[in-house]
Amino acid sequence: MTYMKKISLKRRTKQASNKPTRITNETVAEHREQILAGGRKFKYPVQYARHRLVVNAVIIVIAAASAFGLLTFWQLYHAHDSSTFFYRVTRILPLPVASVDGAMVHYSDYLMYYRSSEHYLLRYDQIKPKTPDGKRQLDYIRRRTLDNVVADAYAAKLASNAKLSVSDKEIDAVIEQDRNTQNGKISQETYDASALSVLNWSPEEYRLDIKKRLLMQKVAYQVDVTARNKQTKAVEILKSNPVIPLDQLAAQLSDRESKVEFGASGMVNLSASFGGLSVAAAQLEKGKLSDPIKSSTGDGYYILKLVDKNATQVNYQFIRIPLTMFKQQVEKMRADNKVKEFISIPKQQDPTKTSSEKTK
Repeated sequence: MTYMKKISLKRRTKQASNKPTRITNETVAEHREQILAGGRKFKYPVQYARHRLVVNAVIIVIAAASAFGLLTFWQLYHAHDSSTFFYRVTRILPLPVASVDGAMVHYSDYLMYYRSSEHYLLRYDQIKPKTPDGKRQLDYIRRRTLDNVVADAYAAKLASNAKLSVSDKEIDAVIEQDRNTQNGKISQETYDASALSVLNWSPEEYRLDIKKRLLMQKVAYQVDVTARNKQTKAVEILKSNPVIPLDQLAAQLSDRESKVEFGASGMVNLSASFGGLSVAAAQLEKGKLSDPIKSSTGDGYYILKLVDKNATQVNYQFIRIPLTMFKQQVEKMRADNKVKEFISIPKQQDPTKTSSEKTK
């Protein structure tokens, strides 16, 4: 019995000797190190796991981005996907569909116009896109749309060089004029709803289209020296012969470079703007001629002669000095191989023309 008690006493003495001593100012650093050392075995495994997590996350992001990039490239540049999803992608990412004289042609612009034409054909002409005739019509729209956005991009480059721009006020003026109809002025909400229904365009997209059209008009008028010289010559002829018939004036101004057209409107409503011509003609006295005016449609200079008018209608004759040089410059860019297209769309015949017209 005495032996067992001694063993028990020895164990208690050993356990007591392992208890930490009292913490004092001299031993606080030692105790701190003991506590930190005990926590390190939990800290380092967590750091290692976090590092692996970050690396794996980066790898997944890169792989996903690469896969999305390859999918986008295939769908846009090979499959010619015009879905809403990939249209939104092109609005975010500045992807090119072509280039002209080093200027990028945005894929988003191409899809905006193509999707609008496609929407109109499917909704109002009710074409069947899977039929041979439907495919021909859509292919023709693709080709025409690509040609148009190339011209827009070239106009934007020339405008930048010439420091030409379009203000919000000018865009607002066009919209204000468009809201005037034969039945009165429509609201902005009705106007926006009509643009969405007919063209599948939001208000922002419609404003963008107006901006592009106005900018191209400014460029076309500026670069066309031939048309500008002809309208100057027309002014000189009118000064010497103010009563010259417009058909004779058109004949004197026509040459091999461009033919000056003569025409008559008949009685048309003042709400039918025709590029601002109806309103300008209504401001003339009967039988009087106008000075050369720029059409708001950008198709040339006009000289008008008022034939008749009443409170709601106007009848006038006109000659048109067409703008031709901008179109010629775009064609020269193509002839000089300065237009690079990144999607393959072959030339298409206009499907609305008859067989005899196509062969001419």
